[in-house]
Formats: sequence, structure tokens, C-alpha cells
Amino acid sequence: MKTCSTAIAPISLRMRRSLLGITFALVLAGGASAEDYRLDVLDKLRIRVVEWQTAEGTVRDWSAVSGDYSVGASGEISLPLIGDLPVSGKTAAEVSADIGLRMQTLFGLRDRPTASVELAQYRPIYIAGEVQTPGEYPFSPNMTVLKAVSLGGGLRRADPGQRFARDFIRADGDSSVLVAERNRLLVRRARLQAEIAEKADIAIPAELKEAPDAVELVDSEKALMVSRDKRQKLQLEALTDLKGLLQKEIASLDKKTETQTRQLQLVDEDLKKMDTLADKGLVISSRRLSLEQRAADLQAALLDIDTTSLKAKQDINKAGQDETNLKNDWDAALAQELQNTESELDTAALKLSTSRSLMSEALSQSAEEATRKDNGGNISYVIVRDKQGKATELPATETTQVLPGDVIKVQLAVAMR
Repeated sequence: MKTCSTAIAPISLRMRRSLLGITFALVLAGGASAEDYRLDVLDKLRIRVVEWQTAEGTVRDWSAVSGDYSVGASGEISLPLIGDLPVSGKTAAEVSADIGLRMQTLFGLRDRPTASVELAQYRPIYIAGEVQTPGEYPFSPNMTVLKAVSLGGGLRRADPGQRFARDFIRADGDSSVLVAERNRLLVRRARLQAEIAEKADIAIPAELKEAPDAVELVDSEKALMVSRDKRQKLQLEALTDLKGLLQKEIASLDKKTETQTRQLQLVDEDLKKMDTLADKGLVISSRRLSLEQRAADLQAALLDIDTTSLKAKQDINKAGQDETNLKNDWDAALAQELQNTESELDTAALKLSTSRSLMSEALSQSAEEATRKDNGGNISYVIVRDKQGKATELPATETTQVLPGDVIKVQLAVAMR
């Protein structure tokens, strides 16, 4: 098999023995022992592979395999020619031995290649909690919790109670809006109750006796009540006027009916006299025909008057029904609006209670924060470390040693009331 190799000149027996005894161990910048560190995901390795060829007395450089590699999520590195090699949980010496053995087996080499496994970059650490800039940071040997926190900009700096003061201002603003909304709803409820009871004035709610804007709110709702009452009265008056006009029309039609009936009676009497004269041969037929036509016209006119009168009576009934419906709809609308107002009042009261609780909490926390700052603070540290695939929380101090992959939680101990 053709391999990428470089042969160098023969060397002395003493140097050859030295090369045969070489072990390329893990090189740690801080001087930590290779046995102390187990590789894991996100570690970056720099690997160089060489082979001492006993027969030729030369060293072959396996440059095709040498290079920089990152430990993947599966805990493996992928090497050319060799393929995927599990390294998670192993030391550099174990990885070095695995590489040499695999290459000797794969290529049938008489001399086992030697691998130099150097840690190019540790997996990162993570800082969370009360630091200026939480996040991911590179690890360096001999790192302590205090050094790690310094990478995150140190402890979060703020004026005593500043954060809680902002919370208080926000909650106070929300509370002011909710108080105004509650007051408006209370006056609206009083107005609806007055309208339902058909009262001319609105009583100031007991909850608003000391409110500075109570009079303005009541005046505003009273103006609305007067406007609504005026509109309803105009609608009722219009229906009453319509019924009055229809009744006058019916009275006029009744008089017209009487007149037409009297005329019809006169025509009928003339026809009877005409019949008597006709029997005696004293009247001509054209005269009789004219009277009959007159009677027919009067009967038709009476029928039209009855029809018009009946239509007017129906319109009166409809106007009366419209008047009843208007009153019923008005009462139903008032009841529904009152129910909705009660519901909105309950919601506003709940929100106001929550807002005031947040204000109280912000005040107490602000005092606690100020006390904490004055007393030098009460910071605690916890390291979350992966142990055999399980996250374990370990109490720590500023001098506790940090390992690659650790999560450092910086916590502010503030009592919650």
C-alpha cells in the first residue's frame, strides 16, 4: 500500500534507542498530568503520527493522518485512513495507543506507529447568573471560580435596588392606569343602576368619596345618561306621535264612512222610488241606470275607507309593539351592560391587587438589595459538572478549581418575602 511518508537519514544507535522509547503524551499548557484529564465532546486535539522503521533505520511521517481534530457529539474523532475513533472518557495516552494499534493492524506494519496527541483547545466552560456577561468562555489550566467569573465581566454591577426600582416604577404605572380604569367602571356601574331604577341623578360610589376625580367622572357619566335618556324619549315620542296621527286618521275615516253611508242610503231610497215609478211607466231607464252607478261608486268608496281604516289600526298596533320592544330592548341592554361592567370591575380589581403586590415586593427587594450591597453582598457559587453522563451540582467557593465543560452558576441570595 502506498502511503504518504518521508524518510530521513540513518541515525546513531543511541538516538535510535531514544526514538524507540518516545511516548508522545498529552501536552497541557498548565502542566497538568495526562492521566488527570479525560477527553470529551468539544475538546480539540492536535495529532501527529510517525513510525520508526527498524529495517531501514528511518522515521516515516504519516502526514495524511496528522492534523487537528475536534471531538464530535458522538465522542469520536474521524481520522483519515483509520476512520471514526472513540475518544470520549479516554486519556491522551490511551488515544495514542489506540491510533498506533489501529494503524499497525490496518496496514500490517511490523513496527507500531507512535502518535503524539496534544490538547490544542479544551472544551469551554459556561457562566450563568449574577455576572455582567453570562455565556460560553474558553477554559485555561489552573482556572478557579474567581478567574472564570472575571471572564464574564465580574459580578453584575448595579446601583442598590436599581433593578427593583425599575420594577416598582413599572408596577406603579400599571397600578395608576388600573385605578383610573376601576374608578371609571365604578361610576359607570352607578350610572347603569340609576338608569335601571329610572333615577334622574347618579350617586357617587362609596369607594370614590375621597377620589379627586370623582366629581368629573360622575358629571361625564351623567351627561351620557341624559343623552341616552333623551334619545330614548325621542324614539318613544315619535311612536306616540305616530299612533296619534293614525288614530286621527281612523277618526277621519269613520266620519267619511258615515257620510258615504248616508249618501248610499239616499241613493237606495231613490232607487226604491224609481222602481215604483218604473212599474207605473213614469220614469225612463237611463235615470235608473245612473242611480245604480252612483250606488256602486258609493259602495266601492266605503270598501276603500274600511281597508284604509283597517291598515291604520294595524299600524297603531305595530307602533305599540315597537314601543314595547324599545323599552324591553333598553332594559335588556342596561342589564347586559351592567353585567359586563361588574365583570370588568372584578378583572380590574384582580389586576390592581397583583400590581400592588408587585410594588410591595419591589420595595422590599430594593431594601434587601441595598442592604446586601452595604454588607458586601451574599454571593454563592455552584458548579454543575457532568459525572458519568449525569449533571451533578457541587457547592463551590472563589478558589474552587474549574474543569473543562463545567457550568458555573453565580447566585445572589436575596430573601423573598
